[in-house]
Amino acid sequence: MDKDPAIRFAVDVHHGSSIPIPPANSQKSPMSDWKPCSWNSKSASQQPCYNSKAELQAVVSELSERPPLVTSWEVERLRNQLALAANGKAFLLQGGDCSESFQACRADPIAKKLKVLLQMSLVLVYGMNKPVIRVGRIAGQYAKPRSSDTETRDGITLPSYRGDCVNRIPFTEEDRKNRPELLLEAYSRSAQTLNYLRALAEGGFADIHHPENWELEFVTQSKKSQQYHKIVNGISDSLRFLDTIGGVANGDLSRVDFYTSHEALLLPYEQSLTRQSIGGTGWYNLGTHYPWIGDRTRAIDGAHVEYFRGIKNPIGLKVGPTASPEELTDLIRTLNPDRKAGRLTLICRFGAQKIQSCLPPLIAAVERIGHPVLWSIDPMHGNTITTDHGIKTRRFDDILSEVRDSFLIHEEHGTIAGGIHLELTGNDVTECIGGTGGLQSTDLARAYESTVDPRLNYEQAMEIAFLIAGQARQAS
Repeated sequence: MDKDPAIRFAVDVHHGSSIPIPPANSQKSPMSDWKPCSWNSKSASQQPCYNSKAELQAVVSELSERPPLVTSWEVERLRNQLALAANGKAFLLQGGDCSESFQACRADPIAKKLKVLLQMSLVLVYGMNKPVIRVGRIAGQYAKPRSSDTETRDGITLPSYRGDCVNRIPFTEEDRKNRPELLLEAYSRSAQTLNYLRALAEGGFADIHHPENWELEFVTQSKKSQQYHKIVNGISDSLRFLDTIGGVANGDLSRVDFYTSHEALLLPYEQSLTRQSIGGTGWYNLGTHYPWIGDRTRAIDGAHVEYFRGIKNPIGLKVGPTASPEELTDLIRTLNPDRKAGRLTLICRFGAQKIQSCLPPLIAAVERIGHPVLWSIDPMHGNTITTDHGIKTRRFDDILSEVRDSFLIHEEHGTIAGGIHLELTGNDVTECIGGTGGLQSTDLARAYESTVDPRLNYEQAMEIAFLIAGQARQAS
């Protein structure tokens, strides 16, 4: 919460005026009274402090006039697919950077992220014998929540880095200044990224007949790469046979659906891209297909929940160790009152040491109220540690442990773990300790590129895909 009331405000892009934010105990309006700016009546956490409300208002007003980045029918197609995943008839693979950077909005890094997700999805399809829904943490993941509004180094206190759409990483007064105009840059970079992803996903790049397009040069000799190629060779033999007898049209396998997602953190930005569908059947966040609420912003009486309850997108809800069964069921009823299948994904992020005590009570609570949800596993955020040298990392064994335990707990309760949510990259990084490459804490400095949280590299990401595929085959 910002402490200066002169700079605590929100923008109503539909009426061109700033709206004071009332106290947090305001009563929730009925759905018929919901508008994209309704969140203004609630307490909004994790919002950057800007020096000029006029500058922010001008930026948000301009964004509200720009074309949407996605369409409502794409969003609805994703929701239908997520409904299948909730019933065990598909599987959600969601992954990408912890925090995107403007600098990485280039062809090579974008293609590498897609390559990793395509390879992982092929392993999952082969092992689970079901469709895989591919969703990237991409084309909009430019803002990050922080534990403190400020950071102090050598007696100097400056605003915390909140992502490239808010300020810059270097620890100088000029760089750490929160700049509204960076929201316009975030929109432009998201549009460029999404345009390239669409071209790749719908063109020959994604053709399953040519998985050689998905190769990452630096990993062709790795153990997981060799294991992956055995699967590819088997699939290729099957496809050649089917093509020969005319059982599969080339067009059926030459493209893939690929969707975008990000944490909808900065509410003025999200509001500006919230539009009515062409048919006038409701409001959609058309800045992404699949926004989610973070673990730090899921307060039932907060601005983020108020915003999310009115949009028709499928949405994610991060659920951490502090979530009680009562709180979770209240959130589910608020965010999905019509009990629509595919509407709500619970992205569970407890940590390897807490999942056994945290997950079962929440499963039981959700089962009691009978609301349809998709359970997804986030084994990353609950397993972050800091080395003696002050470097944030994650132990890969902890990540694997949380994935295994999640599937086992759901199996014991008769529910379905229908998705996985990972922070990963296609770059040859050394950010998480362990895996088949045997990375140690001394290796972190060699190729640590993340500006916020550590990500899985190719081998570690593929190891998770093989683990899930293997468990599925054992269970079938």
